[in-house]
Amino acid sequence: MQNEINAKRKATIGAQGLLIDGKMCPAQSGETLDVFSPLDGTRLTTIADAGRDDVELACASGRTAFGSGAWSRAAPSLRKKVLLKLAELIERDALELAVLGVRDNGTEIAMALKAEPMSAASTFRYYAELIDKVYGEIAPTQSDVLALVHRQPIGVVAAIVPWNFPLMIGAWKIAPALAAGNSVVLKPAETASLTLLRVAELALEAGVPPGVFNVVTGKGPVTGKALALSMDVDVMAFTGSGGVGRKLLEYAARSNLKRTYLELGGKSPNIVFADAPDLDKAAKVAAYGIFRNSGQVCIAGSRLLVEASIAEEFAAKVVKTAEGMKVGDPLDLSTEAGAINSEAQLLRSLGFAERAKSEGAELLTGGARILEETGGWFMAPTVLSNVHADMEVARHEVFGPVVAVIPFTDEAEAIRIANRTEFGLASAVWTANLSRAHRMVHALRAGVVHVNTYGGSDLTVPLGGVKQSGNGHDKSPHALDKFLDLKTAWIQL
Repeated sequence: MQNEINAKRKATIGAQGLLIDGKMCPAQSGETLDVFSPLDGTRLTTIADAGRDDVELACASGRTAFGSGAWSRAAPSLRKKVLLKLAELIERDALELAVLGVRDNGTEIAMALKAEPMSAASTFRYYAELIDKVYGEIAPTQSDVLALVHRQPIGVVAAIVPWNFPLMIGAWKIAPALAAGNSVVLKPAETASLTLLRVAELALEAGVPPGVFNVVTGKGPVTGKALALSMDVDVMAFTGSGGVGRKLLEYAARSNLKRTYLELGGKSPNIVFADAPDLDKAAKVAAYGIFRNSGQVCIAGSRLLVEASIAEEFAAKVVKTAEGMKVGDPLDLSTEAGAINSEAQLLRSLGFAERAKSEGAELLTGGARILEETGGWFMAPTVLSNVHADMEVARHEVFGPVVAVIPFTDEAEAIRIANRTEFGLASAVWTANLSRAHRMVHALRAGVVHVNTYGGSDLTVPLGGVKQSGNGHDKSPHALDKFLDLKTAWIQL
């Protein structure tokens, strides 16, 4: 496979347009954005820089397609057939999509193959198979009334997705929205648009009608804002930063009060008790839980809470794993941590490490840019100890390969520290005590609690946060709730 990857790594990528009403087109202004590869800093191609008029055209296309009923009123079995075909096409082109994505956003190829095209294909297949098993209801009423509860598509869905796993996270929103019968207008991140544009083309090949799936690329403050303000959008689904999430809520209020679902990241605690069944395994999983994809993972275990009696020993184990990880060329199958997505994100992550040291944290390893001679954006896995809960690095999401080791003395303190952030997305507990595990699952304010593992949950369970990690859920049958309306029919017999 490495030979195939090498053959594709230098493939020419043509200038990219917008996909509106089934056709690729430039932005009406003719403006474009350069796309630079995090692997070596070179210019890959350009994407169209959509303005407000382009966004409104895409939303109007989605509204017209929805009103035509070709997709929205199609039998669920027909939508199922088309989405299953789309899953097949994504799998057919999986290697091409994975390499294209890595060149665009820097994720290591071994992870990208599984987490991007193959995950996206599985997601489209999951919701394709689910949609013809969603039933309405008959309410328990008096005998002279028939009360029916219908589940119907809502209309036009705006999906705004981030750069870290664009295909995976994009599919989590696009697949249930399309399966439910909605039209979609997708806005990818400026630094990770290429694979989603290609998937939109595959959707047309699979039989999704023109106008049902549109893609607008461009700058968040312009293209994303126009999408959030559009009166033709009924539902908005977003994954990204809290600051942008707040703006989207504001834009929803200023426009048509569109339903807005937000997944806003986290500062997830990975809690290790002294009685963990296998400390070596826990240390290795903890390291990979923060350093894979260079820490650019929404559920990354960026706070490592360790019982004080083993804190020094455990931190040393994490350091050993971190220093043994291969960081480098993301298109090398043996690479374990790839590039930072952009130079700005690299500088942000380095800044967090520097400020943590100035606040009194001890740098055990990393904290510096590496492989600068490649022209790419790489950072060494970074472990900080002597971190306390009030430090910036313990409170704010870095979204880079930086982990803060925080000691605790007992279960109650672990819970207090774990819950002492504005976030509540994911968490983990390592313990051999079953009762403690159950207590911690209930006590931790997070949408996901892992026990004696970190990550790895599949489509059968929801992903969503509490507190300022957002609202609504991706994955599982519950994701459909965002994209279906309930309509009551009260029939006097």
